[in-house]
Amino acid sequence: MELVAPAGNYDKLYYAYTYGADAAYIGLKNFSLRVKADNFHQQEYERIIRLKEQHPDKKLFCALNITFHNRDIDKFLSELDYFRCYPIDSFIIQDIGMVNLIQKHFPQAALHLSTQANCINREAVKLYRQLGFKRVVLGREASLEEIREIKDAVPEMELEAFGHGAMCIAYSGRCLLSSYLTGRSANGGACSHSCRWDYNLLASQPQGSLLRSPKKMPQQEAAVNFLGGPLVDKELAQSGTLVLEEKKRPGEYFPIFEGEDFTAILSSKDLCMIDHLADMKAAGVDSLKVEGRMKSVYYVALVTRAYRKAIDALEGKISREEAAPFVDELYNTSHRAFGTGFYYGSDDANETTSGATTSPYDLCAAVGTQVSTEQVLAQATQTLATRQQELEALHPAARAAREADHAAHPEKCPPVVTYKEGWHFYVYDSMNKISAPRSGNTSAPATELQFIAPDTAALTASGADYQLVNPATGELMDWVCHGHPCLIYTHLPLSQGMLVRCRV
Repeated sequence: MELVAPAGNYDKLYYAYTYGADAAYIGLKNFSLRVKADNFHQQEYERIIRLKEQHPDKKLFCALNITFHNRDIDKFLSELDYFRCYPIDSFIIQDIGMVNLIQKHFPQAALHLSTQANCINREAVKLYRQLGFKRVVLGREASLEEIREIKDAVPEMELEAFGHGAMCIAYSGRCLLSSYLTGRSANGGACSHSCRWDYNLLASQPQGSLLRSPKKMPQQEAAVNFLGGPLVDKELAQSGTLVLEEKKRPGEYFPIFEGEDFTAILSSKDLCMIDHLADMKAAGVDSLKVEGRMKSVYYVALVTRAYRKAIDALEGKISREEAAPFVDELYNTSHRAFGTGFYYGSDDANETTSGATTSPYDLCAAVGTQVSTEQVLAQATQTLATRQQELEALHPAARAAREADHAAHPEKCPPVVTYKEGWHFYVYDSMNKISAPRSGNTSAPATELQFIAPDTAALTASGADYQLVNPATGELMDWVCHGHPCLIYTHLPLSQGMLVRCRV
């Protein structure tokens, strides 16, 4: 079973490949349903070409899954040469109008049907096969039983299904809520995730007045909060007097109406099928997809790695015990309550949730290349020599004052790194602040770090296991944060591509 991971930018693509994805899907600016993701633009195709050369067995899918207006098609046609710069193996589309254009201008690329096309039956799959599609990314509403029936009816069609991540409450993601409330179209790639907001249920006054969405209520039409009061009965729910106030938009109100058996605002659980991969494979799923082009590098790496190990265990490449520590790491990523969606029926999918869990970890840094020990120690020696020369050039009184100042304020003259047997230097690309007090400085405890890698679940380092070093001077550093060049000096077996985290 193939594993397809999300890549909202180059770094995420790198980690998707490095942490075990067989393929990754990206979007190019203006043509993807995740326009708020960084996506790819300018000359980034040059880096992607080099990355794919390093991973010749990995595939690259390009999402062109917006609903195209005429102007969008014209823009796409005007940028054909730019698209050709990317080493794209497949295009993911939902708009049937793009079929002939892709086949004409990119004959070497396969066609994948986007989940946005809500294809969940065998007859539709047969038709898309006739149109030239190689793969269908099934709508999330398809059950495992239905997938098995589709595979039996069209065995030559590749079937891809989501296995993990946030699921849109709308039918196959075809949502109008965001557009209605905020003017940002989900089908145009600008979803505001309105279904996930936190709402207050209110009743407008005077009774019977209808609001247009959104609007500010005049003072005399102040809303009445029904939360904590008597249950809202069906008559009131259907009266048109109810409104919602989102907690981050106080004073702005949206009308809400409840019919016989539906509610207008819903937030679905996150999908997690890692314990049910055997069922997915038995149903005929050829490719498992992870949602999350807008998620972090940390999320992409840990989720991709977890499913890589779980699939490898399913296929007998490693044992289930070997996979278990990596699978457990799924719970160290931010997520909502997990569920199995529609795969075993609609009951679980119909349970709603709100908010998101916060990960117990912050992503601190990424480990880069190893740096020459001799080079760094030579720089430290030079720093000490330069300091001594500066002191010797001073008048004796000035020198005494300088030395007294350094004694009172040692942070002005930090110690330099010294050789340690078995220790090595690595580039430390900082993302969040950590502390690593220099020798003799106990003003703050050192941050306990954990290093994660494709085949290392978590390698823990206390303050005694590492030092932070200024690469320009060889001086030890008390702390580092994003934007500060830094090396990490340690005896631990680090490697490029490792991520560094610490507890929140």
